[in-house]
Amino acid sequence: MKKTLILIIAFLAFTACSKHEGKKNVAITGIDSTLRPGDDFFKYVNGKWYDSVSIPASQAGVGAYMFMNFPQRMRLQGILDSISKSSNTQGSIAQKVGDFYASGMDTITIDKRGYTPIKPLLAKIEAITDLPSLMNFVVNEEKVNNSSIIGFGVSPDEKNSSMNIAQIYQTGIGLPDRDYYFKSDSSTVAIQQSYKKYLTALFQLTGSNAQEAKKNADLVYDIDKQLAVSHKTKVELRDVQANYNKMAVTNLVKKHPNIDWNTFLNNLGAKTDSINVGQPAYYDALNKLLKTIPINNWKIYLKANSLERYADDLSKPFVDASFEYTKVLSGQAVQKSRGEKMANVVDNYLGEALGELYAKKYFSEDAKKRMLVLVNNLQKAYAKRIDKLDWMSSVTKQKAKEKLFAITKKIGYPDKWRDYSNVKIARNTYFENMISAASAAYQFQLAKLDKPVDKSEWFTTVPTVTAYNNPTANEIVFPAGILQAPYFDNNADDALNYGGIGMVIGHEITHTFDDQGAQYDKNGNLKNWWTKEDYAQFKSRIQQVINLYNTYTVLDGLHINGAMTVGENTADIAGIAVAYDAFKMTEQGKGNTKIDGFTPDQRFFISIAKIWRVKMKDEFLRLWINNNPHSPPNWRVNGPLMNTTPFYDAFNVKSGDKMFLPQKDRITIW
Repeated sequence: MKKTLILIIAFLAFTACSKHEGKKNVAITGIDSTLRPGDDFFKYVNGKWYDSVSIPASQAGVGAYMFMNFPQRMRLQGILDSISKSSNTQGSIAQKVGDFYASGMDTITIDKRGYTPIKPLLAKIEAITDLPSLMNFVVNEEKVNNSSIIGFGVSPDEKNSSMNIAQIYQTGIGLPDRDYYFKSDSSTVAIQQSYKKYLTALFQLTGSNAQEAKKNADLVYDIDKQLAVSHKTKVELRDVQANYNKMAVTNLVKKHPNIDWNTFLNNLGAKTDSINVGQPAYYDALNKLLKTIPINNWKIYLKANSLERYADDLSKPFVDASFEYTKVLSGQAVQKSRGEKMANVVDNYLGEALGELYAKKYFSEDAKKRMLVLVNNLQKAYAKRIDKLDWMSSVTKQKAKEKLFAITKKIGYPDKWRDYSNVKIARNTYFENMISAASAAYQFQLAKLDKPVDKSEWFTTVPTVTAYNNPTANEIVFPAGILQAPYFDNNADDALNYGGIGMVIGHEITHTFDDQGAQYDKNGNLKNWWTKEDYAQFKSRIQQVINLYNTYTVLDGLHINGAMTVGENTADIAGIAVAYDAFKMTEQGKGNTKIDGFTPDQRFFISIAKIWRVKMKDEFLRLWINNNPHSPPNWRVNGPLMNTTPFYDAFNVKSGDKMFLPQKDRITIW
């Protein structure tokens, strides 16, 4: 997996009140009472913390959200340290996880091997003499997760979501996104130069002299750029209809003779008669470039691609070269510890095995039960909001509620764990362990081709601090990793939990009805269920979200891309609204008893600000703005709250306050 992909990585029964209310007084600290809440609520709640906290040198940021994965990896490292030192039955989960971790921690052996593990791979590239042998190399590496010019996967057919089909998508570039090749601002130019320097270093480390290495790096960058021309932008990629282009393999064969799809698919072991081509323009361009770019140049490109893919898994000079690029891209000052890196690697390759161990240690069944109550409450509140919409007809409202109550809810961890019996792990062969796990992962995906979808499958690991909505399954998923403070505390009062994980639940439910999710029916099929008039009303409100967020700025005038972030912003605005409605159904929400001087409503909104308590390096923030479909953390607080009237009431926000929007300008979609 390329570095930039690694760096860039939303519920039927209803219970009106929670038996846990008031169980624990969780103190709210750090409020800056010198500030007006209505001027900058994020800063009012988080400013003292923000100004005093230091970003660890090995990280690009600190705080909640994705940066909670840093302490999570410390937890995982504790599990792995213990298991790797134990005597485990050969073939058991503990043996595989423990020995994989131990093999990666053995940097003495890894450094001694240098780049020996990939010398056979480089020799295969050198042996390429023509287009068929080039494509043969590409397909064989695809089977061990070393993708280059073709992005292949297996996932549900978006117009027949009960069946898995072959999918191909745009790929082939080394920078985070196609736009990095065409911008000329100083920050982007610095990243371009650092990327070229990184490529140069990789070539030198594998035997090229300085002059030849630089020439090769420039050549690779030029091929990257030619491929990038055909890429869709991140905004264009939000068009789910345009990304659905199911084609017969026979037609693809005629369309792209230089790719030779029949041979490619046969060598993959992918027996199918159709493929969804996500971005056809990329493959049209690739078909031409395979002929216009000389084979020897493609060999240099493939060498660079493979070196990038494996740099962090080789000896220290390769790891160091990789990190020099990371520093420019993310602002991270020093490398992560080897233990943290390996916790992440094991999570990536043997994620469910490690997740099973994590769930046993850190996630209780009682927490899972309370989460289900919260989710069901939000679901019921959402239905009531749909009933009250003044812009939607009764026909569409009924369809929306059918979809709402058809949502599958996954909480904590999977009902069944993945079988890793075909992964071979030895204690002294880190690189080979990784290849074995990658090969098994490919075979796991391939086995799904043209088969019914297994809707019990999870697409994140249990310890990861995240949540997601999967539109083709009409499901929302909350792994154990996010079910901890500040998002969820099984002992805390409802105000904090509804403002925390409740907002996240509402956010993920809303993805079922955002600009993309609204195009899928209750069964997860890309199929219209709207009246023409209602959908036009919906689209006009979506445009309001785009227009508003386009006005928000960070980093000396760099604007949020409203069109790129519209799905997440819509989910934030509605997520808070529905979480508040659900909270008001609880006993605490119905009352006005203060805790530590704050009303229930105030604690609810303070909790929202706390779950996005994040501080990051400017470089990482710029990377975020250019690539992340979410708005930066401060605007995930202030943006939606500017559109939330109960927030105005709770903190006496008035005209003249910086966050004030007139009632007529506040956006309500759901």
